[in-house]
Amino acid sequence: MPSARHEGLIDLFQHSPALAPELLEHVVGVPVPPFERATLGSTNLSEWQPKEYRADTVVVLEQSGEPVLAVVVEIQLSGDDTRHWSWPVYIATLRARLKCPVTLLVVCTTRAMANRYAKPIDLGHPGLVLTPVVVGPDRLPVIDDVDTATSHPALAVLAAIAHAHARRPDIEESLAATMVSIQGLDEATSTLYNEVLRTALPLAAKRHLEELMALREYRDPFVRHHVMHGRALEEADALLRVLRVRGIQVPTTIRELIDGTTDLEQLRVWVDRAAVAHSLDEIFT
Repeated sequence: MPSARHEGLIDLFQHSPALAPELLEHVVGVPVPPFERATLGSTNLSEWQPKEYRADTVVVLEQSGEPVLAVVVEIQLSGDDTRHWSWPVYIATLRARLKCPVTLLVVCTTRAMANRYAKPIDLGHPGLVLTPVVVGPDRLPVIDDVDTATSHPALAVLAAIAHAHARRPDIEESLAATMVSIQGLDEATSTLYNEVLRTALPLAAKRHLEELMALREYRDPFVRHHVMHGRALEEADALLRVLRVRGIQVPTTIRELIDGTTDLEQLRVWVDRAAVAHSLDEIFT
């Protein structure tokens, strides 16, 4: 049965279908034809035979109402030696149904799985070889600044998950930037992206995410009134991380001011300002 992490990553692509062509063109370098919109296609790739073939997600790129490219998105978190038999069926069936080119995009959160599924699949007919387009930690960009994360929130979520599993030392900066970008989205999207992160991150990164998400509690006056003094230290630490991610230099006097502040309301105001400010003057005036 698919894991919650697997289903969460599927939800990410189904909620943001434009993530598929973004990965192909801007991350992997696979040309994508001009298109006006990216929509979800049917994941049922079965024919009249009783055998059922079902992809994780299908994204269809359309131009003038016509499909110009279909992308079969497969999430692979563990080894499955049967996939090299079913993936060619996905490609052929979808190509015949939509009458347009089809690309297989395999998304992995670990290097081991990415290397495993990047191998060409020889179909037996001379010259007929299917090489999956595989995206793993080594291909995904490190998004550790708020501006980039805000421009590409779905990609930031996926990259943070993959780099957390790869145990990158700068994962805290990536998570901080991702969290700031998510807070600016509509409620439904923000909730979905937070849930994807909760289910797909490894334990250590998940704990750090929970610390960052605790910042949002302080918008509730009741919770803010009952938090303990020690949480102010966590708030101050998060503020410093946001400033670091934004690339804003913090002199010793400002650092001492932050560390010495126990007023949660004041810290909350500074955190909100730090998410969008371009200088210290805009935060601490």
